[in-house]
Parts: sequence; structure tokens; C-alpha cells
Amino acid sequence: QVQVVESGGGLVQPGGSLRLSCAASGFTFSSYALSWYRQAPGKERELVALITSTASSTNYAHSVKGRFTISRDNAKNMVYLQMNSLKLEDTAVYYCQAFRRVAYWGQGTQVTVSS
Repeated sequence: QVQVVESGGGLVQPGGSLRLSCAASGFTFSSYALSWYRQAPGKERELVALITSTASSTNYAHSVKGRFTISRDNAKNMVYLQMNSLKLEDTAVYYCQAFRRVAYWGQGTQVTVSS
């Protein structure tokens, strides 16, 4: 049974940091590219960051480049998103996705940036 579970969201002030985690099971984790997406109220879901199966390459949305870092631990079946210098516009539900030929999604974790 495939499971993808995000955690680590919460309320943070502008300029603060959060670390999101995503635990996966039920598939060959190390063979999948992993991504973080986010969806703000009234907006479409957007890709935030991606990391290849071997972690040899990462890619970021322009809006988060230099502030967010995606990483993975294939031994633990985990992927992370370190978010620094958070802005109000980073408020969204953040989703973890594993992709090879099919996409597996988590249920999302809420990140709220507010003073």
C-alpha cells in the first residue's frame, strides 16, 4: 500500500523558517523523482522544488530559489523541504509528490506565514 505523508507545517512569522518532511512507503522510493508543490487559496497548484531519484539534480521555482532547499534520504524514504526567509506569499498547503511513471501524492500540510 502506497503512503505519502507530509508533516512539519505550521504558523510562522515572516522571515522565519520551517522544515517540511515527507515519509513515503509502498514503492521503490529511490527510483522516484520527488517534488514539493503548493496550493494557495484560489490559486492553482504549483511546483516548488524537485529532486531527482539520485539527488544529482534539483530545480526550484523562481519565487523560492535561494530560500528553499529540497533534499532526500533514500535510506529513510524521506524527502525534506527547508524553507528559510519565509514570506507572506509562501502561505499555502504544501504537497509531496513522488513520480516515475505514475504520481503519488500526500494529503498536504498547511504552512501559514503571518505576523
